[in-house]
Order: sequence, then structure tokens, then C-alpha cells
Amino acid sequence: MVRLTPEIIEVAPQYLNPVGQYELCLRDLKISVIENLGATLNQFDTIDFTNNDLRRLDGFPFLPKLKTIYLANNHITRIAEDLQQYISNLDTLMLNNNLLQELTDIDSLTTLPKLTHVSFARNPIAMKKDYRLYVIHRLPNLRTLDFNRITQKEREAARKLYKSKSSEKTNKQQKGANTFVPGGELAKQQQQQQQKTPRLSKKDADAIKKAISEAKSLEEVERLKAMLQAGQMPNLINQHNDNSMEQGNIYEHNVTGSNMMEI
Repeated sequence: MVRLTPEIIEVAPQYLNPVGQYELCLRDLKISVIENLGATLNQFDTIDFTNNDLRRLDGFPFLPKLKTIYLANNHITRIAEDLQQYISNLDTLMLNNNLLQELTDIDSLTTLPKLTHVSFARNPIAMKKDYRLYVIHRLPNLRTLDFNRITQKEREAARKLYKSKSSEKTNKQQKGANTFVPGGELAKQQQQQQQKTPRLSKKDADAIKKAISEAKSLEEVERLKAMLQAGQMPNLINQHNDNSMEQGNIYEHNVTGSNMMEI
């Protein structure tokens, strides 16, 4: 494993390449991590990392001049999600012969507004169904993919395919939202009722139980039980007064009856 140090960057080959870009060559160095590129002082249009041991595409400082990166023959499995903050003018990215496994692994590149040429050839994702259409759908500004020009027919096919998939997903979500659950509405109403019903304190519950034990009629017992179950507190004072009045009336009736008999 070799660290990419400022000293290595300083002695690495630097030249004007055939397309007129100023290039830094960091090939065949067994580099495992992209780091210390601030030492380039943003002088290069192209950096070549071919034939290294890189596992992640990240670690860039702010390099607005950088337009092309060659990364063939590495072991890259992950692409950073914030590349647009550092290399926003990138237009060419060569990632052929790496280890990108899932189509969604390339989604991070959607934030690069000027990306027009990419290659994922000989990555596992290139063997996936609808690979080419997926990349075209996710990176609509591309002009070439795997060194082949993207045709208008491919763009229309990608648009049609992923528009239909989006519709299917929306329909499934709506279907799930409208699914009838037996007893669901009743359970909901019961839950709402329970939330509205006040909870009695232990003292109040004990008072109701005592009132039940002292009740003089079956109707009164049933009424108090229903209130206890519903969490409602009856007016026990009024009830007590009513009971007292009732007992008084009974007593008065008995006394009056007795006096009449004596007469």
C-alpha cells in the first residue's frame, strides 16, 4: 500500500495530453486512498489514477478546474455523495473494470451537472438487466456511455420504462392506502373513544364501589357500574342526599301510618 503524499504528487509526470488538457499521471502506484490533492493547487484538467488499489471515489479537495478522471482497473465499490461540492465541473469519468455491484451505486453521480461521458464497462452493474437504460435515466446529460454514443431511441426507451415503473409504484402505494381492513374502522373508533374517556383516580373508583355496595335498588347498582366502566364520576353527594331524603320519606310514612293506626 502506498500513500498519496504531496511529495509523490510533486514528482509525478505532468504534461499536456493529446486533447489539450494539462494532466497529472498517478498510474501504477498502488494507491489505496485519494488524499492530499490540495498539493496540485488546482492546476490540472485531468488526473489519471489507472491501475491503483482505490476502493472509494472520494477524498477530493475543491478542484473546480478538474474535468476528467481516469480510474480504470481499481477496486472501487462506493462513490461519495458530495462530489459536486469539490469537482463540480467534471465532465468525463472512466470507471471501467471496478467493483460497482448495484445500479443504485451510481446515483451519487446525479449531482454532477456537467458529466457527459462515463464508462462502467466490466463492472458487475454492467451485467444487470436494463443497465444501460437505468444509467441513461439517472444521468440524463450523458452523451456517451461505455464509449458508445447514447441515441435518441435509447433516451425514449429509458423515459418510457422508468415512467411506467414510477406509475406502478404510485399505484401500489395508493392501493395499500385504500386497503380495507375488517374491523379496522371499529377499532379506530374504539381507540378514539378510549382517548376521549377520562381516567378515574383510585380514590374516585373506590368511592363508586362504595356507592354500589350501599345502593338501595338494582337500577342504581347498574347505573353506577356503567359509570365506573365508562370512567365517569357520578355526583355521589347528590345521590347521598337523594338516598337520605328517600329514607326520610319512608320513615315519615311509617310514622304517619303508625299514628293513624293509634287513632
